Amino acid sequence: MTPQLELRGLVAGYGATEILHGIDLRVASGGVTALLGANGAGKTTTLRAVSGLIRPHAGDILLDGKSLLKRSASQIAALGVGHVPDGRGTISELSVEENLQTGGYLLKGRDALHSRMEQMFVWFPILKQRLRQQAGTLSGGEQQMLAIARAMIARPRLLLLDEPSFGIAPLVVRQIFDTLREINRKDGIGVLLIEQNAALALDIAGDAYVLENGRVAVHGASADLKNDAAVRRSYLGG
Repeated sequence: MTPQLELRGLVAGYGATEILHGIDLRVASGGVTALLGANGAGKTTTLRAVSGLIRPHAGDILLDGKSLLKRSASQIAALGVGHVPDGRGTISELSVEENLQTGGYLLKGRDALHSRMEQMFVWFPILKQRLRQQAGTLSGGEQQMLAIARAMIARPRLLLLDEPSFGIAPLVVRQIFDTLREINRKDGIGVLLIEQNAALALDIAGDAYVLENGRVAVHGASADLKNDAAVRRSYLGG
């Protein structure tokens, strides 16, 4: 079966600085893949390359078998790639409602936007209560919920998540990850997840890649990585 997302020998970085040195990675259709590793390993750079925020130096990025290399970030979003970047990814001076509206710019018509907003409120009920509130005044957990909803509102087929648990209370993190499980299970949306909490990531993901200095150090089924003492000790802090 063709993977939903495939990176082939991806080389990428910023200007002349190369961060990724030939990454091979797959996300199965409707699957959840975790991308783990220390700070500076190249995880965020990987997501930015997939979403078109940076141009790869070499290699290829395939979505459902079709290359994304010559497409802009807006074109990649229109193909069904939603990206929740590190640092939340909301527009702090806009209200919750306005953030959702900007996320839904690809939807056709007010009815479609309204329907999707109502679905976001099913997943994240607190957002309906905060609808007129400025995004920058929300709690960290509420801002993360809004960032996910903003990325999800346009019905992406693939969701890129960069550190969704960062700076959030454990109870709220659990709520967010429970919602992500439901979204993945019911809607069949593929997920590529960066998460410093390796145990949390491996619980939700079917397989995982560990990056080290811009290269894949370990790859396998999440259950195998979680149960491998050597892997835990060397790469997962366990």
